Amino acid sequence: MKRDFLHVTDFTADEIHATFALAKEVKTRFKRREDFKPFKDHSMAMIFAKPSARTRISFETGFFRMGGHALYLGPSDISIGKREAVKDIARVVARYNDVIMARLFAHEHVLELAEYASVPVVNGLTDYNHPCQIMADMFTILEHRGHLEDLKVVYVGDGNNIVHSWLRMAQRLPFHFVCACPDDYDPDAQTIAATRQAGLSEIEISHDPKAAVKGADIVYTDVWASMGQKDEAETRKARFQGFQVNDELMAATGKKSLFMHCLPAERGVETTDSVLESDASIVFDEAENRMHAQNAILLKICGKA
Repeated sequence: MKRDFLHVTDFTADEIHATFALAKEVKTRFKRREDFKPFKDHSMAMIFAKPSARTRISFETGFFRMGGHALYLGPSDISIGKREAVKDIARVVARYNDVIMARLFAHEHVLELAEYASVPVVNGLTDYNHPCQIMADMFTILEHRGHLEDLKVVYVGDGNNIVHSWLRMAQRLPFHFVCACPDDYDPDAQTIAATRQAGLSEIEISHDPKAAVKGADIVYTDVWASMGQKDEAETRKARFQGFQVNDELMAATGKKSLFMHCLPAERGVETTDSVLESDASIVFDEAENRMHAQNAILLKICGKA
C-alpha cells in the first residue's frame, strides 16, 4: 500500500521517533558528503499554489542530494482546482513521477491529491496544517535538549496551521502545549477536542501570553498574518498587541528557554531582532532541519528506509 504524509498523525509514535533517528543519520551522511543516492533515477513533482523559499529549497536540495530530480511546478504551471480538476492533476502527475509534494491553500486539495494519486503525497503546507515543519521542529528540540521528556512548548500568536500541527503532534507524543492567542484567534476547535480526547498531552489555550510562557522550555511564534491574510495585517497588528515575543516575554519564562520561529519572520512585529539574534534562538538550526526531517519522511513513505 502506498503511504502519504498529510498530517503528523499519519505516523505512529514509534514511526515519529524512527523518523527522527533517520533524520539524524541522513544529516550526518550529508555533513560527511557520503555517496547516498537512494532516489537515483527517481523524480518528485513539487506543486506550489503557495510560493515559498524554504519549502522549495529544502525539498529540491534534499531530493537532489539523495540522487533524485525535483520538478518545480509553480502557481502559473498548475492552477490547482481552477484550470484543471485536482483528481485529474493527481492521476496525470503520478504517472510521470515517483512522489508528489504539494504546498497549497485549501486542505481539501491535498486530501484529494492523495486520494487519486497512485504515488505517495507529502503535505508541504496547507491553510490547515504544516506537518513537515513540526517534524523538523521536534527533531530540533530533540537535538538541543537530548530528550523530549518534561517538555513545555508555548506558542504565542495566531492559532494557525502551525498550531494545528503542534496539536496533532501532541496526539502522538506526550508534552505540555500552550497556545497563547487573542480570544478571537483560537485554533480549530475540533483539533483541540481531538487532542484532548487522545489524553496523551496537557493542552491549554491561553489569552495571557505572560502567564502562558511561565516555565516554557520552548517559546514559539509565527507571523500574525499568513499568506492570503495580508489584507488583515494592520487589523491583526492592533489585535495582537502584547503578543510580541520580545526580551520581556522571554524573561517571563523564568528559565533558560529556547526560541523558535518557522520563518519568514517579520522582525519588529511578532518578534524582535534581539530575540531572533539571541543565544536562545535556534531558528536557523530549525530551518536547516526542515531538509533533514523531510528527507527522512520521504525515505519512509517511499519504502527506502
